[in-house]
Amino acid sequence: MFRYLSRTLRDILSPPVLSFVLKVGMASFLFWIFVLAMFWSQFEKLVASYISMIPYIGSSGWVQEGGAFMLAIVAGYTLVVLTVSIATSLLSEKLLISLARREYPSVAIAGSASIHRSIYHTVKASLLFVILFLLTFPLLFVPVLGQIVMLWLWSVLLKEPTLYDVGSLFVKDEKVLLERASKARIAALVAALFNYLPIVNIFAPLFAQILFMHYLLSDADRLRS
Repeated sequence: MFRYLSRTLRDILSPPVLSFVLKVGMASFLFWIFVLAMFWSQFEKLVASYISMIPYIGSSGWVQEGGAFMLAIVAGYTLVVLTVSIATSLLSEKLLISLARREYPSVAIAGSASIHRSIYHTVKASLLFVILFLLTFPLLFVPVLGQIVMLWLWSVLLKEPTLYDVGSLFVKDEKVLLERASKARIAALVAALFNYLPIVNIFAPLFAQILFMHYLLSDADRLRS
């Protein structure tokens, strides 16, 4: 995994990758700034209403005195990250292919991710993330455990869409992809660590894709057409 990680860190700092991430990140941020600015009052009330139903936490003094506002900010930022994840899944194909051709010239492009299936896997993972986030929200307030739960949630968001988008480009043999998929959770957890760094976490979805690319193509001979 260290070998894949070192290559991914090198790629993530390349000009084409930085340009892609900044464009997607800025567009997602401005979109939600516009939407939440128009509906902030309703959004904050929705977050406060949900928090008030959580035993002990909802009735605590800091929540009643303005904590709901801060948690609404966190929820809004989570929407930005979700949007970055979806946009990256849909728009990164050309960038991944250019990186693969540079680093693994012996590997032929296997095909292209179906836009419908890509949207399906991305929406499925996003909905699962939101549902699990709401169900496990009280645990996020528990020191250490909360960070572990959040790391697992981010990996849920990243794993399935990333594996499909990257695998569809480079792997023709489904058996090979299934073999690699068995250990993909580790790669997703490593990529999810980026989400603990504000602003930097806009890199997480593309970082995950590049990490999965190196992971899947590390045994290039098996993937030759």
